[in-house]
Amino acid sequence: MISAAITGFFTSISLILAIGAQNAFVLRQGLLHSHIFPLCFFCGMSDALLITAGVAGFGYIVDLAPWLPMVMAFGGAAFLILYGATRLYAVWLGEYALKTNGQTTGLWPTLGVAAALTWLNPHVYLDTLGLIGAVSTQYTDTSEKWAFGVAAVFASFIFFFSLGYGARLLAPYMKSTHTWRILDLIIGLTMFAIAAGLLCPFI
Repeated sequence: MISAAITGFFTSISLILAIGAQNAFVLRQGLLHSHIFPLCFFCGMSDALLITAGVAGFGYIVDLAPWLPMVMAFGGAAFLILYGATRLYAVWLGEYALKTNGQTTGLWPTLGVAAALTWLNPHVYLDTLGLIGAVSTQYTDTSEKWAFGVAAVFASFIFFFSLGYGARLLAPYMKSTHTWRILDLIIGLTMFAIAAGLLCPFI
């Protein structure tokens, strides 16, 4: 069981370490000191549900619905392009006075964006339902399989809370509007790049 748990932990960490749309958003909210706990908890719980489904063998749904990846890719890309555009528009406006003074958006709009970045992103399903689920198939013993799954979920919670609260270490550098413009520029371009990556296989 220990070996399975270690494998589950590091498999999960290795898949979510890359700076994707969801991670960039958590980082941004962490820098704003805005709704960090509920946001990180939401992201961790979302991963927990998907990882559990993957370990339980939910991946066969894609085989039953081969059109699903394309629908998810276009839906996810549309949202990423829209969100990326809002960040680039913010760069163009340069109105960051509210952010540097600590004023941010409400909890529900924040969780709404997080939900879209999570559940409309096909990569999330590939990583959790697909890859983590596939790796878990090497364990035929039920206790080992669930040790793998629990450790994978634990890794996700550790990552998101570390990212959200660890972002505070960068807070002293985020007091100027110039720094916020650079961050939003990077986030906006990242969203566009991820959207392009989603659409390329289908175009």
